This record gives sequence, structure tokens and C-alpha cells, in this order.
Amino acid sequence: MSDDEDPVDNRPDLEEACRPKCAAFQTAYEGCITRIEKDTSGEAHCTGQYFDMWSCIDKCVAPTLFKSTK
Repeated sequence: MSDDEDPVDNRPDLEEACRPKCAAFQTAYEGCITRIEKDTSGEAHCTGQYFDMWSCIDKCVAPTLFKSTK
């Protein structure tokens, strides 16, 4: 890449490639979303499942992403 070229962010592509490896976490998050849609108290949330899913994706993406970083 020359100095006048804009850098390309390949993270979204890497995240998509990692989603199958984190399918159990995504399923848990989506199940939680379905459950809390029925909550009328407004206190239910899926923060834990959300962070579990993204933690898995981040751990999968990081080694590949940082190899391509200058």
C-alpha cells in the first residue's frame, strides 16, 4: 500500500468469517433477545450474552487482524 492509498478495514470480513465458530454464543444472545421481548418490567437485558458473543468473535479475529496491521 502506498502512502496515498486509504487503508482498508478488513475487520468486518474477519468478524463474519468468525461467526460460525461463535454460533453457540450468538444463539444464546438471540434466544435472550426473544425472551426479553416478552418482558414488561423493562429490567431484563442480554448484556452478558452480548459480551460473550463479541468476546468470542474478538478472540477469533485478533490474531489474523493484527498480522495485517502495520
